[in-house]
Amino acid sequence: MNGKSRVYFSRIGSKEENLKRLKWLLERIWPEGIAEKAITAIKIHFGERGNRTFIPPEYARVVVEFLLARGATPFLTDTNTLYKGTRTVTPSHLETAYHNGFTYERVGAPVVIADGLRGESYREVEIKGRFYRKVKIGTEIHLADALVVLTHFKGHELTGFGGSIKNLGMGCSSREGKLSQHSTTSPHVERSGCTGCMVCVENCAFGAIDMVEGKALISPERCSGCSQCIAVCPQGTIKVTWNESTAHVQRKMAEHALGAIKGKEGKAIYLNFLINITPICDCYPHSERPFMEDIGILASRDPVAIDQASVDLINRDGRDRFREIHPHIDWEIQLEHAESIGLGRRDYALEEITD
Repeated sequence: MNGKSRVYFSRIGSKEENLKRLKWLLERIWPEGIAEKAITAIKIHFGERGNRTFIPPEYARVVVEFLLARGATPFLTDTNTLYKGTRTVTPSHLETAYHNGFTYERVGAPVVIADGLRGESYREVEIKGRFYRKVKIGTEIHLADALVVLTHFKGHELTGFGGSIKNLGMGCSSREGKLSQHSTTSPHVERSGCTGCMVCVENCAFGAIDMVEGKALISPERCSGCSQCIAVCPQGTIKVTWNESTAHVQRKMAEHALGAIKGKEGKAIYLNFLINITPICDCYPHSERPFMEDIGILASRDPVAIDQASVDLINRDGRDRFREIHPHIDWEIQLEHAESIGLGRRDYALEEITD
């Protein structure tokens, strides 16, 4: 790819100013090639119940109105989580989204969970990666005509930072795709919490779970890695074996991000919100204190460039704030690998939008 990717930037202002500038940013990056009536997925993190640092619904409303004015058919979306929380299955995920303000009345578009009732609905997408030739992406995101990725940019305890690449790679994957990124082996049962209810046995399509002395036991040889057992266990005692290295998680994440935009080349845009910049992600049922002041909003058609620009703005005083917070993580790996597989480029030109 020749030249630099363009990234637009608006400094933080009042909420009214931010909402107005968000529309200006959208106008600068909206692709001309998107057809009228295009079903457009707005990928966003709705926040766990109890968390308050997610992107406020008012910003999503601006995006929805912008899309509607251009004849698109938007919906807000995310996929179910791998861990046990209020977004593990679709009913509680929807309840959490509505509780956190993402109602139709407030945002002007429906919420659709992209990977089915328990994270089992996906499409296999062919890519050319180092780890994968096929990745599993939530069905409704894959089937959408266009994609708008709204990302709360912050630190992350496994990838150093969480930006557009993570929002695509982890956020658009099915449960099985998420498990593949985080683990190299099957889930395991914490036997002390198992009640022997056999719900996991009845829901395992591969016959990989046996009852041994009244407790469930997963056979790694027979386990497919679908992680359905994690979603259905009433006691929450089936756990992910979080054994993948942070470096490989980042690379696998980038390859899933490549799958998430497959078929939407030229029809995907990215906005990073550098507000409430916390040390960890929004997946916790509480809000961490931001480690620095709000900076602004960035917009681009390149997910790698926008993440690189976001890091550079946060580290503009010469400090590597993400390594200060997570010293064992080399966060550049996700950017390097994403660029190497053709997801985007790190070289960018930043243009500030002012009144």
